[in-house]
Amino acid sequence: MLEIIAVHPESVGRELDIEAGDFLLEVNGHAIRDLIDARFYLADSPLLLQIEKADGDLWELEIELGVGDDLGLEFAHPEPSRCGNNCQFCYVHQLPRGLRSTLYIKDEDYRFSFLYGAYVTLANLAESDLRRILEQRLSPLYVSVHAVTPEIRNHLLGKQAPPVLPLLKKLVSGGITLHTQIVLCPGINDGAVLQESISALADLRPGIESLAVVPVGLTGHRQALPSLRTPSRAEAERVLDLIEDRQRQFRTDGGRFVFAADEFYLKAQRPLPSAEHYEGFPQLENGIGLIAAFRQGTKAALREASGLPPLRLTTITGRSFYPELQAFADQLAACSEVDLQVLAVPSCLLGGEISVAGLICGEDILSHLQGVDLGVGLLLPDIVLRDGSDQLLDDLSPAELSARLGCPVTVIDATAPGLVAGIRSFLSGENL
Repeated sequence: MLEIIAVHPESVGRELDIEAGDFLLEVNGHAIRDLIDARFYLADSPLLLQIEKADGDLWELEIELGVGDDLGLEFAHPEPSRCGNNCQFCYVHQLPRGLRSTLYIKDEDYRFSFLYGAYVTLANLAESDLRRILEQRLSPLYVSVHAVTPEIRNHLLGKQAPPVLPLLKKLVSGGITLHTQIVLCPGINDGAVLQESISALADLRPGIESLAVVPVGLTGHRQALPSLRTPSRAEAERVLDLIEDRQRQFRTDGGRFVFAADEFYLKAQRPLPSAEHYEGFPQLENGIGLIAAFRQGTKAALREASGLPPLRLTTITGRSFYPELQAFADQLAACSEVDLQVLAVPSCLLGGEISVAGLICGEDILSHLQGVDLGVGLLLPDIVLRDGSDQLLDDLSPAELSARLGCPVTVIDATAPGLVAGIRSFLSGENL
């Protein structure tokens, strides 16, 4: 059964007196386990619904939806399945003590991969899960491969797992589109191992549409954990050499397929590719092409900002993106009278070599900004918020930041146009 948490006004569901708090039990004789079942079976018409009302009454509703009709039902999202891996680079194992309990929950759920683009290893996939993926065409999925060599993959996962290539082949042959990633750990899955992994995954094109290679992220809380390190400059250069060579080969019969995270270019001190290089940014949320995507929007944003009157405010970012954002602030100052102060906030809570904005916590911001003249307010990039929430990683909200900093805090889209829109909101007085 699946709880109905809301019914949209002026929808078919509202006309049928379905209410929040009711439960959807069956659709056309199929038991409903979760949101995915509901989406899959409600796509049919006509429909025979079995509903359990909040008072326990059972209703059967026969419905034939017309073109443009919508049941208008919103359902509870599933609780994620727990992860059975013991990955050497798992972020949960690298968290300091004392954070909210939900941060220490390890999840590994193909449903979340389909619904939200979360990466899963598929190392805990049951045969019934595989059948469901194929039957319900849960595509695309996002898969952490790390290495195609079973021994090396098992070493990184911290468990004995089924070989990944046969599983990927089953999914691809069943019509499932995949995006894949390799978290690169120097001395373990780089070099010849990386080359083998790229080749084996490329052989499954076009079912596997893309492969992201990202450097391992290490916090300052790895006591009693396996010894890992991030790539050196020379290692980053070798990774880029390998990936760029394979991209040239792959382009003879298709797209580039494999992409390196921006961090490799920054570590190797090489120029970043243009937006066209990323072929539609299939792995943008994975840190692949973020800087190119930002640059893509700067010209239009600067035209929009041209001639803006005097205003001083502040925005934040992580250390790795700071030079790019500061360059934009300098361009903004050249075409307007806006003084945008850019501050690189270190990830003090997580520590280690974390330098990306998405892992900055509220307390990091407060400790770094206390006593700083922020101008008329703070523009807070939305990437510091947990997905789908108004809270940072440590549960602080923008409203709490505003109260403790003593200035307005406005959440903005983390793009050049988003920055300009945030500036305009202050100029119009919306946030003052």
